[in-house]
Amino acid sequence: MQARLTKMVSAMTVDVEDYFQVSAFESKISPENWDSLSLRVEDNTNRLIDLFNERNIKSTFFTLGWVAQRCPNLIKRIVSEGHELASHGLNHRRATTMNEKEFFQDVSDSKNILEDISGQQVLGYRAPSFSIDESNTWTYSILVDLGFKYSSSTYPISHDLYGVPSWPRFKYLRPEGILEVPVSTIRKGNKNIGIGGGGYFRLYPYWYSKRRIEHYFSHENQPYNFYFHPWEIDPQQPKVKGASLKSKLRHYINLNAMEKKLIRLIDEHNWATMQSVYLDGNEVKSL
Repeated sequence: MQARLTKMVSAMTVDVEDYFQVSAFESKISPENWDSLSLRVEDNTNRLIDLFNERNIKSTFFTLGWVAQRCPNLIKRIVSEGHELASHGLNHRRATTMNEKEFFQDVSDSKNILEDISGQQVLGYRAPSFSIDESNTWTYSILVDLGFKYSSSTYPISHDLYGVPSWPRFKYLRPEGILEVPVSTIRKGNKNIGIGGGGYFRLYPYWYSKRRIEHYFSHENQPYNFYFHPWEIDPQQPKVKGASLKSKLRHYINLNAMEKKLIRLIDEHNWATMQSVYLDGNEVKSL
């Protein structure tokens, strides 16, 4: 294991969803058909837990309620081994596609499922596809009403699917009383550049991602908020037929290289859960 390049503790996060649940494929695979497909998320997430445990780091797992219902042993393992369980909504429906009543039901159902299985409070929420923006800031009031302490639902970049580049780049307290923790970016001129994981991390060679992350630490006195998905370490996953070329490129590029890149990233930095990095580390309680 290499020497750590940074002393600051940063947040390692995993969005726990299966390959067929991503927004890029939502027009090709209906949620009504999900149960007919073979689940791969449990095995892939268990591999990640093994990897994290081998390197003695803790992560936050933003988990779909749909996955939790079908993989309760995975949920129990996440919390029993000291990782943080957080909500990713019920079935990966983007917040921008719901009204207030639908959003309340989606998030409350997810929270209840996760808490019933784990026996612990769920304090964190991440909207699928970072789908909180200027059109639905009312979501934050609902999150507060449901007892969430923080959200990590924004990526302040220009992107064709999400992003509010004018919003804050670092954690801040919303007027509604909840902490928002954006995914990490660097500044290039007057533009925010995404460095927080996902497709960006898979697309670029590791040396380039490393250079940009080091730039972040050298210019910002802030923790680094990184995210990825279990399906990104699964190059053997089935191919979705009929998806657009852009969606296929985004989803399948460099899957073979992801796990090695991830190990390098883990070994070069210090990591902990969102709660430990951004909140009082003792806030989660048993129910």
